[in-house]
Amino acid sequence: MSSEELDKEFEHAVDCVNAHKDPFPADTLLKLYAYYKRANHDSQRPSGSKPLISAFKTNALFQTRNMTIDEAKQEYIDLVKDYFGSLDDC
Repeated sequence: MSSEELDKEFEHAVDCVNAHKDPFPADTLLKLYAYYKRANHDSQRPSGSKPLISAFKTNALFQTRNMTIDEAKQEYIDLVKDYFGSLDDC
């Protein structure tokens, strides 16, 4: 898959997640968060008023530390496809 195709599919997957109205399971949400942050080269530490949630987010980001941007995009796409069945179903 070309870089352009990967970017397009990633943006479609992000749109699917953003349009989804029901809550995601916590583990799925943390993975989506970490892959998205890594894919957008955003290494800023999570902040918030709930230290436990920030700790979970930090751990999720830590687990993606060795991924390239393209690998993170592909993992995000794969997770969305697994969750929805396909990108056409969202």
